[in-house]
Amino acid sequence: MGTKERKQREFAEREQRFLDTARELIRRDGLLNLSMARIAEDCDYAVGTLYQHFASKEDLLMALVTEDVRIHADMFERVARWPATPRDRMFAIGVADMIFVRRHPEHFRLAQYAFTEIVWGAASPARRQALLEANEPLGEIVHGLVRDAAARGDLALNGLSPEEVCIGMWSIAIGMHNLVHAEGVLADFTARDPYRLMCRHFQTHLNGLGWNPLFDATDDAALDALIKRICHEVFDDLCSQ
Repeated sequence: MGTKERKQREFAEREQRFLDTARELIRRDGLLNLSMARIAEDCDYAVGTLYQHFASKEDLLMALVTEDVRIHADMFERVARWPATPRDRMFAIGVADMIFVRRHPEHFRLAQYAFTEIVWGAASPARRQALLEANEPLGEIVHGLVRDAAARGDLALNGLSPEEVCIGMWSIAIGMHNLVHAEGVLADFTARDPYRLMCRHFQTHLNGLGWNPLFDATDDAALDALIKRICHEVFDDLCSQ
């Protein structure tokens, strides 16, 4: 390995250390208490070294969200490759969300904060662009599932674009993430696991679209069996951890 390649590797490893440390500090002390000085101190580097990687705290937050989004996109790509009906694959997108948020519980709060006007506006154009590009595969995959279903005759678009069809499930998912991560909002909600309930709402929504084959969303045993099948066939390594 040449000097240039070694320096590039060391730079990447140091940047990953900064990101991992920032993530741990967020989990331990909360997002609003995160500071560049504390990250540098915990990594045993001068704060100036940290700024060689991230021009601002906002850029660092963008990098954290981008890292998570790429993991999320990889899970969606697994679903796209799964040899199942478009409807089951679309439902599996919801299961992927459920698994992802349990493995990365801080992501949606962090993402929500990163997209606020004050943080987004303060981040560099390059970091904003990297985050937007990381998000693109997620939309492309779910839109492709809608097109597959329409081509098979499983779904009538009724004048809607694939993007418009996907808005419904996206709204359910984002709404549930916001409820779960809003402190105290679901404190008295003990009857059901919110994310399992989200899966049931997904099936009800897909039925409402007339997306075949229809599914009895009130059949808890069938719903659990499908979730278990998806976990086993698509996300076995993640669900077993």
